[in-house]
Amino acid sequence: MSPSSTATAGSESSTQPSSTPTYRTRPSTSSGLPAGIPYIIGNEAAERFSFYGMKSILTIFMTDYLHWMGTSASGTGMSNAAATEHYHSFTMAAYFFPVIGALLADVFLGKYKTILYLSIVYCLGHAALAFMGSPPMSAGWWLFAGLLLISIGSGGIKPCVSAHVGDQFGKSNHHLLTKVYQWFYFSINFGAFLSTLLTPWVLQHYGPHWAFGIPGVLMAFATLLFWMGRNTFIHIPPGGKEFIRETFSATGIAAILKLMIIFSFVAVFWALFDQTGSSWVLQTKSLNRTWLGMTWLESQIQAVNPILILTLIPLFQFAIYPAVNRVFTLTPIRKISIGLFIMVGGFAIVSMLQEKIDAGLEPSIAWQFLAYAVLTASEVMVSITCLEFAYTQAPKNMKSVVMAVFLLSVSLGNAFTAIVNHFIQTPTVGALVSEIDAKKLKAGETISGGDFSGTILESGGDDTAIYQLLVDGPDAKQGTDDDVVLTLDSEGGLQSLTNASKPIFESAADKIEQAFFDAADTSGDTLPSIEQVNSLLGDLKDAHGNPIRYKLISRDRYQLVSAGADGIDGTKWDETLTGVLQRTTEGDGGEPSYSWLERRKIEILGEGDEAKTAAAKTEIESGRGGGIETTFSRNYAIGGRVLLEGADYFWFWTKCIFFTAIVFVPVGYFYKEKTYIQDDTEEEIHEKSLAEESMSA
Repeated sequence: MSPSSTATAGSESSTQPSSTPTYRTRPSTSSGLPAGIPYIIGNEAAERFSFYGMKSILTIFMTDYLHWMGTSASGTGMSNAAATEHYHSFTMAAYFFPVIGALLADVFLGKYKTILYLSIVYCLGHAALAFMGSPPMSAGWWLFAGLLLISIGSGGIKPCVSAHVGDQFGKSNHHLLTKVYQWFYFSINFGAFLSTLLTPWVLQHYGPHWAFGIPGVLMAFATLLFWMGRNTFIHIPPGGKEFIRETFSATGIAAILKLMIIFSFVAVFWALFDQTGSSWVLQTKSLNRTWLGMTWLESQIQAVNPILILTLIPLFQFAIYPAVNRVFTLTPIRKISIGLFIMVGGFAIVSMLQEKIDAGLEPSIAWQFLAYAVLTASEVMVSITCLEFAYTQAPKNMKSVVMAVFLLSVSLGNAFTAIVNHFIQTPTVGALVSEIDAKKLKAGETISGGDFSGTILESGGDDTAIYQLLVDGPDAKQGTDDDVVLTLDSEGGLQSLTNASKPIFESAADKIEQAFFDAADTSGDTLPSIEQVNSLLGDLKDAHGNPIRYKLISRDRYQLVSAGADGIDGTKWDETLTGVLQRTTEGDGGEPSYSWLERRKIEILGEGDEAKTAAAKTEIESGRGGGIETTFSRNYAIGGRVLLEGADYFWFWTKCIFFTAIVFVPVGYFYKEKTYIQDDTEEEIHEKSLAEESMSA
């Protein structure tokens, strides 16, 4: 803390009535570190802990936990593609609301009040997640409400906090701005590193309420810490009419349009980068996760990124950048361009890794660590550079808005990823089950939902399967070979699904699994290869005359797929059978140790009955792996396919970023930089502009 800045704060405040709090509105003339910076850095570390802790477990929570949060299990878990879509939709919203926050800050409230008020909204969002599964709302609605409030609060403060850092500096200490932004980014990643290690562990052992609650406590602490720094901050007043004038001036419009061109390319970077919390986490499930003397939880792999950031920032700042500058001038635009090409390498590694998984192998998680190292190097050159670049390129009264333009690129990138994942999913006939209220069903009633419709048949007359739902096939006629029958229990839950093709799929699955057991003594415990199965099944067709194809999803999972009743591949009528290899672990004679999710499953499936509880425990232990008995579970489905999956999915994104990097080179070459600092005069801005244009020429 600089003594001169403290004295300035005191002297200015003393000239005002004591009943009205007043704050400095211009940076001091000190050449030292502004007094408010420690509060901002501490606030950012705690806030990022809360955000990344919650975000690190979100994908796994949606696929494995969400449907167990009520009083009964509601169907199967969310698919990988659906979870990825929702994850990126949330991230898109969290990086869209910066536009709203920036307008509040720059026009009406100023940055300090905007940050403080929206931080309270942020805390309420974490509270909603912590109460998930409690009345009066369903777990899904609690999740929606919590994520909406967090996206408003987190998104709204993002541009303001970044710009608030820059506001603390004037001409006399502007030389420290780059270093402080490095520390700012350091605090982000320090908080992210701790939370991505701790929160997945809390989720596994103590469940979602604690896993989402602890980040909420950290957000409350971040809010308190920010409020404590109120008397030391520089409070730049909202621009009001001046903001409107400057925004819609030729200078303001030009600055925004120029930056939007650059950040539209950066949006593709974010479309890939943020998949470390979705598709990369899901890929980790198929890897050998024992490395460096520990077994990593799926979500914990994300902790590699912030720890690498903490390592690579000083490496780039003090070694790589100076070395490159001796060869050619490393401008911000050139850093971004190089970073985009580096990202190509990161996704190429996970694409090749997925190819090994698709071949039935179980590669080491160390390969994903390598991909993280390459991806993080790309992040240092793109994200950190853009953070400072957005601030310096923004006119004085538009700092938050231009920061929001940068953050909007993150939103657009995640929107792109969410849209892709939405359109690669086909509707599933199982979605009809969620539309059913078992207590109000009667024969002849029509049920519609999820692009399908069906008719309730007469009761089956037994205790466990009393309803049947007949779904007409693509010919829209009942009694033909494309009909699908869903059997429901007394609670309206799906018990089974049958159609004309299912026996053919089951027979093929029998042959595949028998081939696995026959070869286990000589070739280990890997599933048969595609060549082996093609030879075994021959020219196998479904009941509609379509070829049945065999696919390896991972070393423990295979899939049989056909085009289904309509004969068109990639539609809601596709037929699939997924087989999953399960290994029963050998007990030690004592009571096994269960995770929170396993305890929850036992509680719900057991229904308080001793026999059902024992059966639930046996089912859970059968899936733990590495034991004395090997079995297969199967799931037959109509629709619900993911059309772009496996290595093809990752190579798609690799090609996207490669094309983006190529096109960015000429665009970046013609971009002309123009720098603005808070206490520059109009004459200084004009002189800088002329000098920069001369240098560019």
